[in-house]
Amino acid sequence: LVCMIAIGVGLFVMLGLLRTVLSISLRWVLVISYILLFLLAFLSPKEFQGVAFDAGGATTGPMTVPFIMALGVGVAAVRSSGKKDGDSSFGLTGMASIGPIAAVCVYGIILHACGFSSTTEPISQTVHETASALSDKAFGLGIFVHLVPEVVREVSLALTPLLLMFIAFQIFLVKMPPFQVRRMISGLVYSFLGLIIFLVGVNGGFMPAGQQLGEVLGQKAVSLGGVWTVLLIAVGFVFGAVVVCAEPAVWVLTEQVESISGGTIKRKVMLIALSAGVALSIGLSMLRIFCGFSLWYILLPGYALSLILTFFCPSLFTGIAFDSGGVASGPMTSTFILSFALGAASSCGGNAVTDAFGVIALVAMTPLIAIQILGIIFTNKSSKKKSSEVVK
Repeated sequence: LVCMIAIGVGLFVMLGLLRTVLSISLRWVLVISYILLFLLAFLSPKEFQGVAFDAGGATTGPMTVPFIMALGVGVAAVRSSGKKDGDSSFGLTGMASIGPIAAVCVYGIILHACGFSSTTEPISQTVHETASALSDKAFGLGIFVHLVPEVVREVSLALTPLLLMFIAFQIFLVKMPPFQVRRMISGLVYSFLGLIIFLVGVNGGFMPAGQQLGEVLGQKAVSLGGVWTVLLIAVGFVFGAVVVCAEPAVWVLTEQVESISGGTIKRKVMLIALSAGVALSIGLSMLRIFCGFSLWYILLPGYALSLILTFFCPSLFTGIAFDSGGVASGPMTSTFILSFALGAASSCGGNAVTDAFGVIALVAMTPLIAIQILGIIFTNKSSKKKSSEVVK
């Protein structure tokens, strides 16, 4: 599964760079890609659909986003020869998010053709086993210490290919001056240590806390209903608004947007739009878990609306919106929010694959709509301002 996701990301990053070089409209590339994507999703087994869309959001995290965004902006700058081109500067992260979804769907279709059958177990059993396994291993600080070796291995595996690529490019192609090489090495060391601390804290603290909180609120909502049901949805809404601001990649994106737009699009406005979109998505996820309706009832209309908006929204905001979808669903969402959803769903005795997964997919979807609506409002205000200046 990991190999398929990696292939998917690589393939669509390549297609995204090719789009930039050939000056193909991002709008049409996205429309065609998502039409083909949904065809693949309908053909794939039900058990793979939520996992596939979650994979698309989860893979664009704090390590991939800065690298992919810098790559896209660099290629766009060379291609445009100094001319401002928002359509080319943004959108590569959004393209990269499509690859894992398509790859997991294809993987599911292949397994189904080979006789794959689902053996998923109830969420309640999965959640309790995970919590007990964590508590049995260590207590206090030991909970975090025992996670360090595994996290170090994972971070090393993630950074080693990038390091090897930088070394190869430095020897044969780029030949950066010594001070830039030192900066690059310092950046890699900081990234290595920072990711270890971040992931140890997330896996050791946020995941168990999210599971337990979700389970308590879910039990109250099922047994008592009324106010507790509203509270479950409201807590999900608030968590969505807060967690997106803690995503490391969100700060990278908003800084890039403010820099490339020349300060026209403020970081604060971007954060408000992202927070509103993600808050709505988590609230809808809690409602879906409690009511038990299909993920497609939200995904299909949501993506259809986001693709329709591309025809009314400026190209700059379209690229930013689809980048934001992948960026908003980073490691904080993939750990705390997903664990919270698993805990809430465990109270209903749902299926771990079909009921719990899909939360990250909704988080990745809502910024597409929120940022494009922001773009349309921004454009209308700019047009009115220019018209009033002409009249004067």
